[in-house]
Amino acid sequence: MKMRSVFNEVLGKDVPIPEEPHRIVSLSPAITESLFLLGLGKEIVGVSAFCARPPEARNKRKVGSYSTTNIDVLRSLKPDLIFTITGYQRPLGLKLTDEFSVYPIALPVSVSGIVDTIIKVGLVVGRVDEARNLASSLLRSLAKLRPVQTRPRVYVEIDLGGPVSFGAYSYIVDAFGYLGASTLFDGVMSEWLTPDLAKVQEMDPDVFVYEAKMYSKFSRNDFERMIDKRGWRGMRAIRSGNYMKTPGPLDFLAHHGPSFITEVLPWISANLSDIKKDTQSQRSGSSSKINGPDSNHPGSHVKP
Repeated sequence: MKMRSVFNEVLGKDVPIPEEPHRIVSLSPAITESLFLLGLGKEIVGVSAFCARPPEARNKRKVGSYSTTNIDVLRSLKPDLIFTITGYQRPLGLKLTDEFSVYPIALPVSVSGIVDTIIKVGLVVGRVDEARNLASSLLRSLAKLRPVQTRPRVYVEIDLGGPVSFGAYSYIVDAFGYLGASTLFDGVMSEWLTPDLAKVQEMDPDVFVYEAKMYSKFSRNDFERMIDKRGWRGMRAIRSGNYMKTPGPLDFLAHHGPSFITEVLPWISANLSDIKKDTQSQRSGSSSKINGPDSNHPGSHVKP
């Protein structure tokens, strides 16, 4: 097997990689999706339990979760290349470098970083042309999106074992900014944070976007009960009907693969466009309501 050395900025050293990897393990759902789109689905021999895009990824051998792995299963697969991501997965990636050829890729902090990740993956696996073509297609998709003009203030929360929101170093915050919105914690110099729910209520956002835990059966009724339990009925986003949960049961906002650009951004854009007039009227002191809090709320009729 002909090998080459590829420099990795996360590790600060060269990683030995076959010129044509045939046994790839990807522990990052975003990288798994990218590999399939680059035509390397057959070469993937193992994935994490959270790798669910495209649907074919769910049929691959599961070697662990996001931050742990079954080392015996991993050894039995004899991978010639393992992809990991930084952030929460960084310690696992560093640990695996003691025994395997691991190529960690930095967690993107922006929408453009998602595109850049695809190029990096393509360079590592020798699918440069395919990666550049995919990146070009995604950039064209981005160019079609238009930001809203009212700059609504959005509170974003994802259940990652508890409520989590996002700061300036998050591609999620960058995505809302790209589409003309601001997020409550976009001035916090971190990727993620545990929000003070009382403070969120005090900040009174125009829009509330919620993502339930992956694979959970979190219904609309569950969402309404959660809002009641928090005492948020008087909050501007709830009062005006501008609150929505993302399409489930997979990670949606929490997934930074190519489909974030082709599916998630259009969904965000459509929902922000739906609340534009209502946000204007609320800020001007009008009590008029464009969207009701039930079946007509913005998130109920927009498909991903």
